[in-house]
Amino acid sequence: MAKKTTKTTEEPLEKQLWKAADKLRKNIDAAEYKHVVLGLIFLKYISDAFEELHERLKEEQVHGADPEDKDEYKAENVFFVPPQSRWSYLLSRAKQPEIGRIVDEAMDAIEKDNASLKGVLPKVYARQNLDPTSLGELIDLVGNIALGDAKARSADVLGHVFEYFLGEFALAEGKKGGQFYTPRSVVELLVEMLEPYKGRVFDPCCGSGGMFVHSEKFVKEHSGKVNDISIYGQESNQTTWRLAKMNLAIRGIDSSQVKWNNEGSFLNDAHKDLKADFIIANPPFNVSDWGGDLLRKDGRWKYGTPPVGNANFAWMQHFIYHLSPSGQAGVVLAKGALTSKTSGEGEIRKTLIEEGLIDCIVNLPAKLFLNTQIPAALWFLNRNRKNSKFRDRSNEILFIDARNLGHLINRRTRVLSDEDIQNIAGTYHNWRNTDGAYEDIPGFCASVPVERVKELDYVLTPGRYVGLPEEEDDFNFNERFTALKAEWEEQLKEEERLNKLIAENLLKIKIDE
Repeated sequence: MAKKTTKTTEEPLEKQLWKAADKLRKNIDAAEYKHVVLGLIFLKYISDAFEELHERLKEEQVHGADPEDKDEYKAENVFFVPPQSRWSYLLSRAKQPEIGRIVDEAMDAIEKDNASLKGVLPKVYARQNLDPTSLGELIDLVGNIALGDAKARSADVLGHVFEYFLGEFALAEGKKGGQFYTPRSVVELLVEMLEPYKGRVFDPCCGSGGMFVHSEKFVKEHSGKVNDISIYGQESNQTTWRLAKMNLAIRGIDSSQVKWNNEGSFLNDAHKDLKADFIIANPPFNVSDWGGDLLRKDGRWKYGTPPVGNANFAWMQHFIYHLSPSGQAGVVLAKGALTSKTSGEGEIRKTLIEEGLIDCIVNLPAKLFLNTQIPAALWFLNRNRKNSKFRDRSNEILFIDARNLGHLINRRTRVLSDEDIQNIAGTYHNWRNTDGAYEDIPGFCASVPVERVKELDYVLTPGRYVGLPEEEDDFNFNERFTALKAEWEEQLKEEERLNKLIAENLLKIKIDE
């Protein structure tokens, strides 16, 4: 008799790697360990790209090529990797007790030879809490990432691994990790709705750079030209900015305009003169200490001075200030900004509505964000809703209530599926586009005249406008009540049986006196 074969589903490469890498973590917490792992993945990426070009230049030496000439690599947009930083060199020394120092020196050497990476790479490998044996095993593990793939594909593989690890570290860090990472499904939804095919993309609170990565990915997936978009960013946390620079470099995305200063976008705007075609951002929610007392007369507050104790509408106006005349923005804000009237916030919201800037509001499900349980909503803004390439929607606002979408991946975290993202984005595009076939769906979406919003005192909560979902026609109250009553009676009987059983067992227990 033939032996029955059991079907096994092989886990994706990135998941296998994560499990293996996490096993080596030991006494290092996730917040610190992420720099150890992500730094090595980055080093592997630049080394692979370098080695590929290095081999090609060796073959072309007869024609005058020099494999050790830095300019040869600069011309191909490839980082120059000095001998002591090449992956093969590190791999050959992975078992040595001083491997931590060797890796730190490798990072230093790369920064010296590549000005754009200065101050970016982690030098954390010689720390006492990082066991040299575990580090050596980690180097072996990362060294296997591109095995079986052509060198030319290694950037994609490593980019995917880097992105996956960012998400896993954010999950592992929980509340703290969420500060540098916007959940992938939220980023994908923003990008899918805005469709940034061409122009300047700006994120003034860019975290680890996810908005930029997905914007470029979107263009590639839709057969566009990646060079048609240019990215601009700012981040106030230096450690997070370093992650962003590495994340973008792995994808081959020019990050020269992704700036860091510790004052942040309000007090020290790194792109004062920028007028962006797209702004995609997830600013921190309800920040009270944002320097508002120093900026009471700032030129950005065209629609009203934001309160000192909450930065939500400061962010909103900062975004609008940086939009080009036909620019669009998709941003995440705490849900409270839809209704708040505190310290003039209601007046600012009223002005934004009357000026025709608000295009669409999406109410998001709970538990999407790692660092907060505060409910959130997406705001879509457009500086030109009348004469753009889309239909005139200057007297309407689209409301989408997506609170019931998404699924839990653990007790604390929910994600939106690809179908959810397409459902929300498709609804918006059908409403916005000249050839769209849009219709209101009770309980989910409604196109509402601005006059109606005025009647409801400029409140922007989607639930106020979309109504309740239509009940199923086949619902029978008597049948449902009878079924529930029968179920309840069965549960009572089971409770009685279990109580009796517990009492009998207790009598059997002998207690020594």
